[in-house]
Amino acid sequence: MKRRDFVKNTGLLTAGAFAMGHTGLAANILKDKTINPFGVQLYSVRDVLPKDPKGVMGQLAAMGYKQFESYSGKEGFLWGLSPKEMKTFLGDIGVDMVSTHFNYMGVADKPDKLKKNIEMAEGAGLKYLLSPYIGAQKSWDDWKRIVETLNKVGEEVNKAGLKFGYHNHDYSFKPLEGKLPQEYLLEHTDPNHVMFELDLCWIDVAGVDTAAHLKKYGNRYELCHVKDYNIENGKPVQCDLGKGSVDMKNTLKSALKSSIKYFMVEQEEYPVSSLESLKHDAAYMKALKV
Repeated sequence: MKRRDFVKNTGLLTAGAFAMGHTGLAANILKDKTINPFGVQLYSVRDVLPKDPKGVMGQLAAMGYKQFESYSGKEGFLWGLSPKEMKTFLGDIGVDMVSTHFNYMGVADKPDKLKKNIEMAEGAGLKYLLSPYIGAQKSWDDWKRIVETLNKVGEEVNKAGLKFGYHNHDYSFKPLEGKLPQEYLLEHTDPNHVMFELDLCWIDVAGVDTAAHLKKYGNRYELCHVKDYNIENGKPVQCDLGKGSVDMKNTLKSALKSSIKYFMVEQEEYPVSSLESLKHDAAYMKALKV
């Protein structure tokens, strides 16, 4: 073999081995990936939060939750604090309040109230305002009106530099005349004004393949709810993470391949107590390799 051929072939073999080594390394990195940071939807502690908002949020931060998603209680989604007070408090405990569910149905057609919600979210440093619930619609005309309203509200939210989104339950993943309302929303809302938060429990409850759905629509989702459940007496009952029906490892791996940036743990039913379950869930998220 001529010297130049030897060098060429040796170089190719070395490059191949180098590439294989790095492919293996990349695979190991992917295999060992953890979701960090991760957050929590504060509705999970709705039984104790209103009595002591700062104390409960401090406990959640100590468990390892670095991001919060709030919801609207009797004192609003800032829990009686001014936007500036909330922002300062969150900075003190090392948490970023990324988003909130808000009273979308109650303010969508009330410009002044919508504006107040937007201003409070903006002042507290939030990035997203999310519609938590709309309800199943009886016809496509109804869903068309929903799309129009989502686009309209989203446009107003975007003017303030925030993002607006829709959070699903199982009803939007149940077929209406052979078509999924969730897909209709994804295909007909304006991507410039409306994004989505995927609930990993409710899509699974509806029997939809999460990985396939995200492969097709993953670019429209920016947040997700990490949630598990079991079927008891024919009904879904939420449980601690890793103890239910959701294939959490592969589901989250699919979510990481999408445009989802924020992973919010949510649990609404508990074996013992909300704080006990959320302590377990935080430990689970820290240990989970995807």
